[in-house]
Amino acid sequence: MAADHRILRDPYLDWARGEGVPIHAGFGFDLLDVDVAAWARLGARGALVHLDGRGDLVDCWLVELPPAGQTEPQRHLCEEVVYVLSGRGGTALEGAGGATHTFEWGTGSLFALPLNARYRHFNTSGRAPARLAAVTSLPLMLGAFHNLDFVFDNRWSFDDRLGEEGWYRGEGRLHPVRPGRDQWETNFVPDLPAFELRAWEQRGVGSSNIKFVLADGTMHAHLSELAVGSYKKAHRHGPDFHIFPVTGHGYSLFWREGDAELRRVDWRHGWVYAPPDQVFHQHFNTAPRPSRYLAVAYGSIRYPFSADKFGLFGDGVDRDVKRGGRQIEYEDEDPRVRALFEVALREYGVEPDPRLRALWAQGQPTETGAR
Repeated sequence: MAADHRILRDPYLDWARGEGVPIHAGFGFDLLDVDVAAWARLGARGALVHLDGRGDLVDCWLVELPPAGQTEPQRHLCEEVVYVLSGRGGTALEGAGGATHTFEWGTGSLFALPLNARYRHFNTSGRAPARLAAVTSLPLMLGAFHNLDFVFDNRWSFDDRLGEEGWYRGEGRLHPVRPGRDQWETNFVPDLPAFELRAWEQRGVGSSNIKFVLADGTMHAHLSELAVGSYKKAHRHGPDFHIFPVTGHGYSLFWREGDAELRRVDWRHGWVYAPPDQVFHQHFNTAPRPSRYLAVAYGSIRYPFSADKFGLFGDGVDRDVKRGGRQIEYEDEDPRVRALFEVALREYGVEPDPRLRALWAQGQPTETGAR
């Protein structure tokens, strides 16, 4: 049956289907391995990645620059946070007032494109392609305005989003708040694997984290680390958190309250996945070194945007579900969680963190938690 264009229109999907690039839909993908094709708008190769848990507000663009290649100049009235999957290159930004910023990036870099600033990406290697993953708020903007010219050819300038010159050299400003809410304000993070994090033990043994405030935007980004032989406590929240493993390897478990089965996804650098709405999820490090992951979403700790993000970034993220929060404590987790983790560690010859052993010795987890 032909679609009735008088009802149930989705301006974002209409745009996506018209771009002529592959659209990869599913739970998660290895972005270093998925197919890309010529993307006329960008003057490069690319694809769109629609994760099951992406929600209504964001999407993911995969952009591949050929050796010594560059994109066409771009500007758009949607926010964009970029994670460099592979390669090295640079980006040139230009504000309407004539201010310009140029910075160089490499594998593991993170940056935000200030709202509606004109920009262009360059691959500075003459031998290897570069791949960038960008989470954007285009579905929100096209859903609200359903006008391509307004979003892609709008001359309004947000020069206040360009930030300070030092913020394109890896400098920034630390805003200490409390564990799990400490923020680093900047526009560019050159090296996520080397970035100094802040302890956040409430989320798990050896856990550390930093929230990024990028280009004074509403897009959220945070970097978390799992210690060797450890795992995060399970929690849940709304959709749209795109998770990019940065270092190490491990797996994550997913389930809805009441589910009999746990779904497992194994990950390493290059992967992306997004926990669906209100699905409990839990991250486990099986590597012999700390493992890090980046999470990007819409609604930041500075500008939460939605009631769900207000609750999450306030007190909910590390508060026990028994007290109205989003987190399952170790003593309440499903006994299968620990059993699966011990098996996975043995496969890689890694010992559990001694602090976890001490917690386990205090008593077996009950069966009243993750079900």
